[in-house]
Amino acid sequence: MTLPATISWDDFARVDIRLGRPLKAESFPEARKPAYRLKIDFGPQIGVKKSSAQITRHYAVDQLVGRNVAAVVNFPPRQIGPFMSEVLTLGFPDAEGEVVLVGVDRDAEIGGWLF
Repeated sequence: MTLPATISWDDFARVDIRLGRPLKAESFPEARKPAYRLKIDFGPQIGVKKSSAQITRHYAVDQLVGRNVAAVVNFPPRQIGPFMSEVLTLGFPDAEGEVVLVGVDRDAEIGGWLF
């Protein structure tokens, strides 16, 4: 894999990554790949947004509600089967390519911006 081109601070600042807390997580059987539907609270400035997340390998629905997640909140909504995903929940691939959620090791403000 080749490294992406160098970007400027302004390029990075255009990607709005925020800390959220899932209020609800449920199975998403209509998705092509195993996924969950999430409702994530990003605080009063952004509100509650929906996300489809392919994180079923490492997480059960009862492990997701109330934990901190990071998500890009300024991508356009994307139709995933019958579901409109409004944010991209972020993670890294494990050795098999399965998603491991980005973690926050301390309590931080919901809706806080990544910098």
